[in-house]
Amino acid sequence: MPLLMLKDLPRYECLLEAAREFPDLDPSATEVFLHLLRAGDEAFRVVESHLAQHDITQGRFGVLMALWGNDRGGEVRPPLSPATLAERTGVTRATMTGLIDTLERDGLVRREPDPADRRMMTVKPTRQAVALLTRILPGHFQRMAALMLPLTESEREVLVSLLQKIANQASTLSPTGDGSAAPTAEVAARG
Repeated sequence: MPLLMLKDLPRYECLLEAAREFPDLDPSATEVFLHLLRAGDEAFRVVESHLAQHDITQGRFGVLMALWGNDRGGEVRPPLSPATLAERTGVTRATMTGLIDTLERDGLVRREPDPADRRMMTVKPTRQAVALLTRILPGHFQRMAALMLPLTESEREVLVSLLQKIANQASTLSPTGDGSAAPTAEVAARG
């Protein structure tokens, strides 16, 4: 589902006009923010449409990728618990339970007792999951490359740096995710 519910972004002149009514509206910041959301929505749409061809959702794909990544790199890592998967994929534990239930029903993961603590469960990908990822990932990576094709290597580096700045700033505005009020521009500028 798109984050930005606008088909067409407002022109900069419209933002300037709105700033007269709402003095806290920074037209330049709003324009960049709306373009960021639009680009994210379009990238999400491209990935979502590819995953749909393989009959898998973004959420289920994210879980499989977290599990797949845990088994890569040649080092032995402990299996992941549902709570750890929820943290790594940015969803609630309840949502993760639903995702794991669906993946397990489809034969893509299995729950097993944690060898260190039998009260806990771990989640492991099945061979079927690895085969599915092997089919999905080449096209997935091709789409990522195609999306970034208009950017030079140096533009990509700048974009990564800028996006990291935005992500870092977002984490300072509500570090607990509780929706608390954002600091004023003056406080943000000092931070």
